[in-house]
Amino acid sequence: MGQSAVRKPPSLLLTLTEWRAIFELNSFLALRLLMKKFPKGDGHPVLVLPGFMASDASTRPMRGVLKDLGYSTYGWKLGRNLKLNKQREEEMSALITDIYEKEGRGISIVGWSLGGLFAREIAKFHPDMIRSVISLGSPIVAGHGYSAPGVRAVFDAINGPPEGEYVERFAKSGEAPPVPTTSIYSKSDGIVAWEGSIQDAAPLTENIEVPASHFGLGVNPLVIYAIADRLAQEDGAWQPFEVPKAARLLYPATPKKSAA
Repeated sequence: MGQSAVRKPPSLLLTLTEWRAIFELNSFLALRLLMKKFPKGDGHPVLVLPGFMASDASTRPMRGVLKDLGYSTYGWKLGRNLKLNKQREEEMSALITDIYEKEGRGISIVGWSLGGLFAREIAKFHPDMIRSVISLGSPIVAGHGYSAPGVRAVFDAINGPPEGEYVERFAKSGEAPPVPTTSIYSKSDGIVAWEGSIQDAAPLTENIEVPASHFGLGVNPLVIYAIADRLAQEDGAWQPFEVPKAARLLYPATPKKSAA
């Protein structure tokens, strides 16, 4: 999607129906044991980043599943995700370095909403340490015109307008890092309009559509399956997601292979 496209936030109706995330949480709890049958991992480290204003508590259910699947999972341990500034980026770089030195192998990062934007940016600085990036409902297209007005207002009140290098960085935020990068999005997202989560086709990028609310992305069983499938690929053998035949009616569209 060209970055010159008109940017519109999700409709107010979608925003007002974000309460449906409770049904996604209930389905997560009901299928929790079944999720142990999802594609298993090879034990590599996976760092999970929370969304705007959220903390590691919000990603605990997902991390629990990934731990069951064999991964060495990490929360970011940086409190609530509120600011995007030099200090926070330095803290995240230190975290990535610590995990990499401890584990001795590449790290996959799963980022929810603003956490996905962080994941992509940190991977651009440390591509040698990052194995893959997966974002969930993240505003990856330049600027935040695709975000719900209320969320945008709170973010601006906390962070202020971008200054210095961040003006150019935000303008290029839609550029994927040089590692396998998956964007999972929902056309019924009431916080970040789905158009803002679509990354351009490239050899190592893909977009996967799921039926989900924004607040339910971290516990939606279809999202968890897609994450498990993506993480289970052998290092250096990345291929675009293929929806299992038995699940084609559950995913809105089968993603097309990225451009070669």
